[in-house]
Amino acid sequence: MSRAFVKEDGPDNEPLPDLPISPHPNYVTPSGLAALRARLAETQARLAGLRARAERLDKLPEAAAERDIRYLEARLKSAILVDPARQPAAEVAFGATVTVEDEDGQARQFRIVGEDEAAAGKGWITAQSPLARALIGSGVGDVVEWRRPGGTVELEITAIRYD
Repeated sequence: MSRAFVKEDGPDNEPLPDLPISPHPNYVTPSGLAALRARLAETQARLAGLRARAERLDKLPEAAAERDIRYLEARLKSAILVDPARQPAAEVAFGATVTVEDEDGQARQFRIVGEDEAAAGKGWITAQSPLARALIGSGVGDVVEWRRPGGTVELEITAIRYD
């Protein structure tokens, strides 16, 4: 195919819109900061690989990688590292792993982390979540109310630790 018939500019080659940045302070744990840095390095390597392709007619993967790099750089620039060793040992705060017991006696653990580190399957919740807001500031033996769409649940804090 002649290069004369290949579309060089146009909407397919424009940068993708930036990913939304949270309005909340970007608190990060040490592991969250390391994960952000690793994601940036991986994305930069992926972009370099995409740019090295012999066939580069489809620019969308490159545009997506460039967009992701802009997002990750912005998150790293705004990151506020919270040292778990400086958190109040007897009180739930950012970075805490909290063990709670519900009304039925079932124990569960939650870790309060930054937005980019949250993982529901691991029990890692953001500080802005309703559960974290209920837990923050409480201590062992305190009972907190977790207001959920399915109803309010009372949770007793049985342990707090900082990794």
